Amino acid sequence: MKLSVRGEYALRALLVLGLHYDQSVVRIQTISEQQNIPKRFLEQILNDLKSAGVVESRRGVSGGYRLARRPEEITLATVVRHIEGALAPVSCVSERFYEKCTCPDESRCAIRSIMKEVREAIVKIMERTTVATLCERARLLQHEAVSPFDFSI
Repeated sequence: MKLSVRGEYALRALLVLGLHYDQSVVRIQTISEQQNIPKRFLEQILNDLKSAGVVESRRGVSGGYRLARRPEEITLATVVRHIEGALAPVSCVSERFYEKCTCPDESRCAIRSIMKEVREAIVKIMERTTVATLCERARLLQHEAVSPFDFSI
């Protein structure tokens, strides 16, 4: 799995929406500025997430976006599959986006066997990680003390 810029921006937008879950909506301008995402591109991504039922929007002067479900209910796997497609590193090990291998014998392919293990590890992490988990991690990292001796020359 390779996360594209679109996929990364989608997760970053959901992070902002998750961190502001207690608000009625978050303006697209706010998300754009906080995460340094081009506004036009962000609009497309949020519309895509809206069609997936991950976010909802309110139009007008006081409009914006919010999560359609609680942050604990939205897994990164759901979002990445919607934006990117397969979580698998190669299509011959994907359960949802399977495509036949070009190797001579798929059942005895050592590369495919390893890539299947990689896919299982990715799926396990992405399925258990939610927007709430992402928000919790962001909060922890924000409060992490920076060592006064942490510098480079």
